[in-house]
Amino acid sequence: MSFVELGLSDELLKAVTEAGYTEPTPIQAQAIPTIFMGRDVLGCAQTGTGKTAGFTLPMIDILAQGRAKARMPRSLILEPTRELAAQVAESFDKYGKHHKLSKVLLIGGESMGKQIAAMDRGVDVLIATPGRLLDLFDRGRLLLTGVKILVIDEADRMLDMGFIPDVERIVKLLSPIRQTLFFSATMPSEIRKLADAFLMNPKEISVASPSLAAETVEQFMVAVKHGGCSGTQGGMREKRATLRSLLKREDPVSAIIFCNRKRDVDVVARSLKRHGFDAAQLHGDMAQPARMEVLRRFKNSEVKLLVCSDVAARGLDILAVSHVFNFDIPTHSEDYVHRIGRTGRAGRKGRAISISVPEDGKYVAGIERLLGGKIPPLHLDGVVESKIDNSAVAAEQRGPRDRGKQKEEKETQVKSETAAGEVHKRGRRENPEGRNEKTAVGMGGRRENPEGGNEKTAVGMGDHMPAFMQRKVKSLK
Repeated sequence: MSFVELGLSDELLKAVTEAGYTEPTPIQAQAIPTIFMGRDVLGCAQTGTGKTAGFTLPMIDILAQGRAKARMPRSLILEPTRELAAQVAESFDKYGKHHKLSKVLLIGGESMGKQIAAMDRGVDVLIATPGRLLDLFDRGRLLLTGVKILVIDEADRMLDMGFIPDVERIVKLLSPIRQTLFFSATMPSEIRKLADAFLMNPKEISVASPSLAAETVEQFMVAVKHGGCSGTQGGMREKRATLRSLLKREDPVSAIIFCNRKRDVDVVARSLKRHGFDAAQLHGDMAQPARMEVLRRFKNSEVKLLVCSDVAARGLDILAVSHVFNFDIPTHSEDYVHRIGRTGRAGRKGRAISISVPEDGKYVAGIERLLGGKIPPLHLDGVVESKIDNSAVAAEQRGPRDRGKQKEEKETQVKSETAAGEVHKRGRRENPEGRNEKTAVGMGGRRENPEGGNEKTAVGMGDHMPAFMQRKVKSLK
């Protein structure tokens, strides 16, 4: 099938051809005709399959007829992150260059005054993050009753980032007479419930399994002896040394390096620069202009290595990325799929290499269950390898009785190994003659006298009771 068969206008076909595309992806081939019919769409496809073009292309042709009014956008696209919103805006620029549609990018970190001025002129396509959109609405600078097409993109990411209450509020502000396009890389039960609430008789489009990584990506795992997730400096140094060895061996054209924590992004990026690598960093604490500048430089191959947190794990469409390195194993299995989906895009080959430590056993097992198979190991010269600690996984697989029995056996073993110390802590000690004596737990503690009588002992004063403490106190009358 070609784009010509999808019913796109001549102007749009020209823009698609100029962008270098000749055949639609499966999600595009199914979604575009359905959107032209005016039906709601529930799209589920793995990352890198072309969901963005799947809704931008038909929207451009649909919106070509009509005119925007001040402060009343004709269509609304909600994105979870600023980077994704900016990328969708670039798609409209690329595919809509032969049309005269107006668009506004409504994201945080940018001048609100300029955004308000653009809204006042009228806008055909409003691309926004939920927070900034509601901010302008609450200020009375935006009306949403004119929205005819609503796109909720990366819905599962919205859920992860806690934006669903904002999205629900935004949907209530729209006219019920609208077309809704709902896209997500995964379809957990929470997302399914949202889709049922937002959509009316949708056409459900599911392409491949959302849990599987793209076949164009080769995956490998390097297991090192010490870890950085536990916070040890020695472990972090070993992981950084392993990463440098991988970069020298693989010699990537362009690579994204993922860390779990923002502070580690800074540490890893500075370390790579110190060792002569061309690296830049990207994370959520950076100012928006700085983030956009880093992405621009990376897309234009001005920077070879991009060290980032999961803020860049979704939706960034950069074809030249040849490698993805997971400096840290993601704690959520789905994030692994999204991370490695940054390479091997548009049919190109890519390589994804993860650095694991013994403490990552639980997370590695979860990823491999999601993928349905083991990730092949990659052996490096000079790297001390270690087996993944699967004790946590094994504990999860054991039943409650087995875990209880194991705990009881462990407690018994500890008690037997520390019997003397534990007996002393409970207030009992072994008498050399074979008897048990009670040590006092206070000044009035009592112990058994070998002669058969009882005597008082004072804790901290040995077995001697000072005479002044044994005097009788005269009562005061």
